[in-house]
Amino acid sequence: MTDSSARRGSAHGGDAAGGPLLDVRALNRATLARQFLLRRSARSARDAVGHLLGLQAQNTKPPYYALAARLDGFTPERLSALMVRREVARIVTLRSTVHTHTADDCLTLGPLVQPARDRELGNFRTGLAGVDLDRLAAVARDLVEAEPRTPAQLREALGARWPDADPRALAVAARCTLPLVQVTPRGLWDESGRAALTTAEHWLGRPAEPAPRPESVVLRYLAAFGPASVRDMQAWAGLTRLGGAFERLRPRLLTFRDASGVELFDLPDAPRPDPATEAPPRFLPEFDNLLLAHADRTRVVPAAHRGRNRRGNQAYRTLLVDGLLAGLWTLGPDALVVEPFETLTRAQRAEVAAEGERMLRVLHPGTPYDIRFGDVVGR
Repeated sequence: MTDSSARRGSAHGGDAAGGPLLDVRALNRATLARQFLLRRSARSARDAVGHLLGLQAQNTKPPYYALAARLDGFTPERLSALMVRREVARIVTLRSTVHTHTADDCLTLGPLVQPARDRELGNFRTGLAGVDLDRLAAVARDLVEAEPRTPAQLREALGARWPDADPRALAVAARCTLPLVQVTPRGLWDESGRAALTTAEHWLGRPAEPAPRPESVVLRYLAAFGPASVRDMQAWAGLTRLGGAFERLRPRLLTFRDASGVELFDLPDAPRPDPATEAPPRFLPEFDNLLLAHADRTRVVPAAHRGRNRRGNQAYRTLLVDGLLAGLWTLGPDALVVEPFETLTRAQRAEVAAEGERMLRVLHPGTPYDIRFGDVVGR
């Protein structure tokens, strides 16, 4: 289906049964285009972080690998410089997990994703018996704004104030009630450091801004991850009850349906490339949002490979071939090791090796690495 035919078919919206069909390949190519994985973008690192609505960052290196796969001219120093200048920061947001966000998003997304934090906090209620959460938030703010505190230091200090409470629950409550960022050098490419926390307002030097209307975030989500269903966005954000925002936007959006008949929404002017468009191989980090941003992940993860990119809470670095999850990779002391899930053609192996060489030049220039096809070490 071409973009123009889709537009004619659903310019005024429509129900799931009548909207034009987008098959898995069409959804794949549309999402890859918006993720800068079909063609790398010349955008700045800061603009890319904003467009992508943050980069998954449970570990410190994934944001660098994510941008290296997506941007032309990227070097790790560019993202590190943004962190040092406090234009981006690491903070718990979507799905109550750590992301690297622009300063603006650090200061505005918190209220929107607070329900996910509240659910996490609910798991620790028994350890917070008798604790006034408003008082705890005020005490924790004073502590971390006096000086950044590691989680262990925060647990110790809060435990001294509430000796009958569970220290871990106290620290979780502080993280769930305050917008706590991890200060540098944590997260810098060439430096290391324990996670130390302060408030976003204190670190970024300006007050929090009003939470954006859900509709504005829906539009940004579709620009980065669409076409998508209501359930897709709810899975990405760790939220529920977003249907109303989509309904209010319906007159401004196009609607489609997937192969299961699920209604998908999209921006009229967003890219929807020809499904026959070639998708080059890409090396992605563990926890890349491309693989986490939809309730139905079949647009990227074939049914045969579902769950193969992780074991429990351990996620592996992933390889895309023809736009789909096709293997794992790891970087050892002397080699980039690639483990395809299925046999690659000679041409595909050559393309994967060339993309691996490019990634190594961008992120590890001057370090001699071989590229090997085999089992990923330690899996």
